[in-house]
Amino acid sequence: MANSFYPPRHIYYDGKPKTASGSVFRSINPSTAQPLADVHTASHSDIDAAVHSAQRAFHAWSSTPPIARSRILLKAVQILRERNDEIAETETQDTGKPFSETSTVDVVTGADVLEYFANLVAAGGLNGETTQLREDAWVYTKKEPLGVCVGIGAWNYPIQIALWKSAPCLVAGNTMVYKPSEVTPLHAQILAEIFTEAGVPPGVFNVVNGAGDVGAYLTSHEGVAKVSFTGQVSTGKKVASSAAAGMKYTTMELGGKSPLLILPDADVDQAVDGAMMANFFSTGQVCTNGTRVFIPEAMKGPFEKKLLEKMDYIRPGDLMDMNTNFGPLVSEIHYGKVLGYIKHGIEVDKATLLCGGPDKPKAIEGMEDGFWVKPTVFTDCTDSMKIVQEEIFGPVMMILTYKDIEEAIQRANATPLGLAAGVFTRDLNLAHKVIAQLEAGITWVNTWGESPAEMSVGGWKQSGLGVENGKRGLEAWVRNKSTLVDMSGNVPTVFSKL
Repeated sequence: MANSFYPPRHIYYDGKPKTASGSVFRSINPSTAQPLADVHTASHSDIDAAVHSAQRAFHAWSSTPPIARSRILLKAVQILRERNDEIAETETQDTGKPFSETSTVDVVTGADVLEYFANLVAAGGLNGETTQLREDAWVYTKKEPLGVCVGIGAWNYPIQIALWKSAPCLVAGNTMVYKPSEVTPLHAQILAEIFTEAGVPPGVFNVVNGAGDVGAYLTSHEGVAKVSFTGQVSTGKKVASSAAAGMKYTTMELGGKSPLLILPDADVDQAVDGAMMANFFSTGQVCTNGTRVFIPEAMKGPFEKKLLEKMDYIRPGDLMDMNTNFGPLVSEIHYGKVLGYIKHGIEVDKATLLCGGPDKPKAIEGMEDGFWVKPTVFTDCTDSMKIVQEEIFGPVMMILTYKDIEEAIQRANATPLGLAAGVFTRDLNLAHKVIAQLEAGITWVNTWGESPAEMSVGGWKQSGLGVENGKRGLEAWVRNKSTLVDMSGNVPTVFSKL
């Protein structure tokens, strides 16, 4: 894959790129370890300027009729779809994900969410409720925007997550200051320019670049009303704590260690397909991955045999080749972390290595220095192993066996995390009963990973707060105002003359 060097990425506010006064860092192509672009970091004064730009824009944007906001954002959807492949190629170079994925999932699903919320608001999604208390008294409610909101993105689905946050934020009448991950920042200025081209007024969507210190300053900023964060649990707790100190609204989409339960009657072939999608899609760098695969003891042999056959269908290679379906890990730091877990699984946990491992995979021409790792499967795992308990965020599957379904459910729930869970079975009645007992906010039956715009998603326990997408996703970006109107002509009072 040819390596490109992109123009510098700047901060963006008042509807145009601005020169930042912070330091400059380089974004790296994970497939080659070569530099991609210089990225200019926002200083505190830059962040203040972006927040003030969003504050100035808020009144006019929130006063714009919802149908008018919808038309503008639907224009942005059109531009996103027209530029799908161009944006997807940038995402591939920035994240290391194959073009077969970024061109069919990342930009597409982000645009889907923007289109969904624009249409929802145009169709009355921001309407309140009216209740007649008595003949001459009414209560009505209004859904009002919050103000300036902060979106902090994750590195694994950059433009998708940026759209998942900005879409409901903007359609509801809020303004946003968005900070992309410093690991994959190239999409942010592209999206800001698309919004501007579509007619989004200056200051409504703004971008600041930088690492955790930039996010921390944004989160605690007195001019901010809400923080929406996607990332790991430990960082999310810090962000939520900082936001809570300022009584800010929060949405937290955090990590998981999700269970995939294969029931005794499941089709082995389909179960293996589901387990592979739940572990190796996007090189395993998906927060909802079903990395704890529970299978009945009697199915262990057939399942592992079929799995080993299908591991050959994982195809690393030239990331722009549509037949490639597996890329490198996103960064050198993350590469070291995932390798550390694989080595721990072998040397300390003493799990059985079914395939893969820490050895460097066969070099791919032109990408010998990239952060490539072998898709790895451990079997004979136990619940107490570190690789079973902690989120690895890489292409590492753990196989655990169980004796009966009740035991599997109990063990599946024995984690402080509760992001996702899934079941494979031919018995749909049983599937619903099992799903009802699994402690997770996102669940699937006989599939894994699909998250359409219409589906509200969010974690339980330490995996997050609130939901994104679906009708409920809009509620996270508005506040309620209730008004009681008395038309009787008499003011009720206890202070009357006896």
